[in-house]
Amino acid sequence: MNPADARARFRDGLVTPTAGWCDGYTQANLISVPRDRAWDFLLFAQRNPKPCPVLDVLDAGAVAGPILDGDVRTDVPLYRVYVDGEQVAEPTDVREWWREDLVSFLIGCSFTFERALGAAGVPVRHVEQGVNVPMYRTSWRCRPAGDVSGPLVVSMRYVPESLVATAVATTARYPAVHGSPVHVGDPRELGVADLDAPDYGDAVASEPGDVPVFWACGVTPQAAVVESRPPLAIAHAPGHMLITDARDEDYLI
Repeated sequence: MNPADARARFRDGLVTPTAGWCDGYTQANLISVPRDRAWDFLLFAQRNPKPCPVLDVLDAGAVAGPILDGDVRTDVPLYRVYVDGEQVAEPTDVREWWREDLVSFLIGCSFTFERALGAAGVPVRHVEQGVNVPMYRTSWRCRPAGDVSGPLVVSMRYVPESLVATAVATTARYPAVHGSPVHVGDPRELGVADLDAPDYGDAVASEPGDVPVFWACGVTPQAAVVESRPPLAIAHAPGHMLITDARDEDYLI
């Protein structure tokens, strides 16, 4: 399926995590904030490039751009709306919330490198099991910027121990979509107590010999919204991404 067809299905009301959709096309995290908060969010992203690699920034009020021939208000399967840092809605269309002063950031997503992992022989357990990727708020702090601060959020994939080095090398070639892992092994070093209780997404079953591997996650800006409490923010529901018209190979080094 191509991105335009996928986005049309989402506009028609299909709600689904997007891991494995539109093979070869880049998926993005979305965060839209008022223009008077946009500089701080851009600086936050620049200071924290692992969780917040910026693919594009749309002008205030714009709903499409060079890598998106679509509409950020309708083309995500499921959104989250935050008012003063509190989630107030989880709609499939945010046009009623939209304001002309909203600046939208398209942030790289680790779903982009999952095709490369599979091609390298690394299993992607959440895709195999048909569930959303598990994501966790950590005790690690991002570098703040102005009024924006928050914890690092990570996504986790179980990887066979013998393939961890392959997973690290493969994903390191995609720095624009989080790149190499930030941690391998004991989740307690990240302040994560229970891998079966993710803060976002779904728990995933491991196989014998699997090791938990953690990548910086583009849900980090949403954790910053909760902490920093802008008057309004619109984001994708974790795991329900904006599928762009860019190609994964555009971000391969």
